[in-house]
Parts: sequence; structure tokens; C-alpha cells
Amino acid sequence: MTKLFGTDGIRGEAGVFPLDANTVQVIGASLARRLRNKLGRSPVVVIGRDTRESGEWIEQALQTGLSSAGAQAKPAGIITTPGVAYLTRTLPGDAGVVISASHNPYHDNGIKVFTPTGRKLDEETERLIELDVASRDVTLNVDSPANVTSSMTPESANLRSQYLDFLANEIGKGLSLKGLRLIVDCANGAASSFAGELFERLGASVTSINNTPDGRNINRDSGSLHMGGLQRAVVEQNADLGVAFDGDADRSLFVDGRGRLVNGDVTLWVLSKYLKVRGQLDHNMVVATVMSNIGLELALRSENITLRRTDVGDKYVLEELLSSGAKLGGEQSGHIIFPNLSLAGDGMITSLSVLRAMVEADRPLHELSEGYKNFPQILVNVVVEHKRPFAEVDKIQDAVHKIETELGTKGRLLLRYSGTEPLARVMIEGENQQQIEIQAKALSELIQKALGK
Repeated sequence: MTKLFGTDGIRGEAGVFPLDANTVQVIGASLARRLRNKLGRSPVVVIGRDTRESGEWIEQALQTGLSSAGAQAKPAGIITTPGVAYLTRTLPGDAGVVISASHNPYHDNGIKVFTPTGRKLDEETERLIELDVASRDVTLNVDSPANVTSSMTPESANLRSQYLDFLANEIGKGLSLKGLRLIVDCANGAASSFAGELFERLGASVTSINNTPDGRNINRDSGSLHMGGLQRAVVEQNADLGVAFDGDADRSLFVDGRGRLVNGDVTLWVLSKYLKVRGQLDHNMVVATVMSNIGLELALRSENITLRRTDVGDKYVLEELLSSGAKLGGEQSGHIIFPNLSLAGDGMITSLSVLRAMVEADRPLHELSEGYKNFPQILVNVVVEHKRPFAEVDKIQDAVHKIETELGTKGRLLLRYSGTEPLARVMIEGENQQQIEIQAKALSELIQKALGK
């Protein structure tokens, strides 16, 4: 059986298995059947998509499958991933489906499924859907094209308006951005028709860039993966803040008024201090992944805030937030989660939170970022033949211990295997770039000799 679901749903090239029309229909029918079996009734499924040219036909195929198994589809059209999560929770729906490949290029696409709580679909149901796809044990009883509902209806427009109202009236309640000049990079993605209007409703003067999607330009030289254009625009236009989203707007990165990049680690630093002062940082804890810079850990420690690390992936950050009771977590990529507000990362909620911190402190972002020092980092990939546990190789363990001793409390070594490729990943952070390069080279050569081909 082929594993279809990764940590971020199903993703691949549009038109190629499993994102060909027939398989997408089977996925839709299987999801509807599994939900119906759990609920004992016909399920309601909210559907949204980003701006990729393949999104419309994938949505139609998915609706065909859903309706053939008795589900009622509620299409919201082009909307952000967290927008679908919000609508699924509030309508309510029994599941939400997002057709998006996030930060990938236009020829890719994907299917993410949310539960009404905003969490990703449980692994047991994912495995059952994979079984249905493998066996094609799903009957597609499609009566007529009427089973497919257009996402260009007034009802769909109303769903999108509900999400925008939530952001402006609930998340942005009491927040005045009057006097602030913002430049917003929409990545030609799902934020294109939302972001500018949201910030303008709250009083900001907004210039939107990369907000004219054509089906193929999503993420192309724009958005959170390509920050250079936004940095130049902020400086040239003397803006107070630049905000960049990715294709489905579940993450956001920032550019301060001096044109400097503010990544997810720095965002966590700024927001953790803001929440702590207001008594809203429960347990004085922040959750991040093993890839967050040690500079974040040391900065938080200076404020008596604990950093708890997880495996890479927002799924694991959310699990730790819920189990620990922490109220703030995220990744370097700008995928930030406030579990009290939403269990799905939302780039617009993150942006409003950063803006609120700026407004209430009456300070620019570069000042709020003070106290954070990014440490040099090096990442080396080593091709291996066998993924033998590192603890079983004495020479590797000895080298690791030696490097960790040299780094002390001002550095960090992370050694792990890739989950999808035959690679060992060596990541070292420290105060001295030359030192960590020497350490990474020596350890990589040792791993290559011990485990390589």
C-alpha cells in the first residue's frame, strides 16, 4: 500500500497519481464514507483552494467523490488554509478540505483535511483512505453534474466574508493601525484578495504586491520564500512594516522598518515577551522545533522563558502545545500557532498579533526584536547506505560528545536522519562560523566513512 499522507496531507504534481482526477474522486468518496460511518449521517465538508490553475478541476473531482458517497460540499472558493479551518469550526462542518501545495510551485498541488477542531485528520482515517485508494474499493455513484457546486456563488462569497470579519472584528478587535504604512506581499496566492482589505479595515495605509494571481505565478519570486523584493520595497517606500505570506497564507514573515528580515524565531521572541508581560504566556513556555536557532533559546532563557523543542513540522508543534498547555509555538518558517485562537497556523493572525505588539508598545519592530542574536548555523547532508542508530557507532558518539563539549552552552549539535531520503543531517550552531564549519566537516567525514556507501 502506497503511503499518501505526509505531515501536511497529500502533496504532489497535479495530474499525476495521487492527484489525478480519478484518484481524487476516490479520496473524496472514501473521506465521505469514513465520516459517515463515524457520524451515522451524511457529513458536511467545507472546501477551499489557493490560486493554482489545477485547483478548480481538483475541487470538482473531489466534490464528485464526496457527493457520490452522500456528503454535502460547501465550497468557499479561493481562501487561505486557516480560513477553511475557521469555517469548518464555526459553520460547523464535519471536515474541511484545502486544495493547496502551500509554498510549492504552481505545478504541484495537495489535499489537506481538517477536523472541526482545526487539527489535521487523524492517522487512522488517513490509513483507511489509503487502503481505499489502493483497492479502489469505493463505488462512485455520480448521478449528474449537479453534484458539483460552484465556488463562485453568493454563498461561497459569504463564507469568505465570514472569515474576513472574524479576523477584523475578533482578532483585530480594538486594534487601530491608523498612521502605519504596510507593504504586503501576497505571493500571488490565497491572501491576494484578503490581506490588503483586512489591514485597511483596521486603518493602515497598505500597498499590496504580488497580488495578481494568474494560476501559475503563485510563490514565483514572491512571498515568504523570496523576501528580497519586499525588503527593497519597505526601504524605498519608508514603510513601517513589510508582511509576506506563502501560497496558502498559513505562515507569515516580516521585514522591519529598516529592511531587515524577521523570521519565525524572532517573531516568537517578540510575541513571547508581549504575552508574558500581560500574563498570557502560560507556564512561561514557548514551543518550537529542533531547527529553531539556539539564539531563540538563549534569548528566551534571559527572560526566564523555557523553550520546548519538537520534531520538524507544525503537526508536532501543535501536539506539544496541547499536551503542555503552552500558548505560543511555531517554526522558523513563520508558521506560528496560538492555540487559544486557532489550532491552525494563520499568517494573518500572526501579522495582527505582531502589529498589536508594535501599537501597544508604540515601538517599531526593530526595537521589539532587540535582545535576540542569531547564531551562525551550518547544515551538511551526508549520503548513507544504512540508517544505523548513531548511538550504536562508538566513533560517532565520541565525536558528538567532543563537539558538544567544545560548544558548551553557546552552541548546539543536531544529528538526525532524513525521513524521506538516505541522508544523515548534521546541523551545528555556535558563536564562531569557522569553528562550526570545521566541526561539521570532521563529523560528516566520519559519518560518511562509517555509514556511507
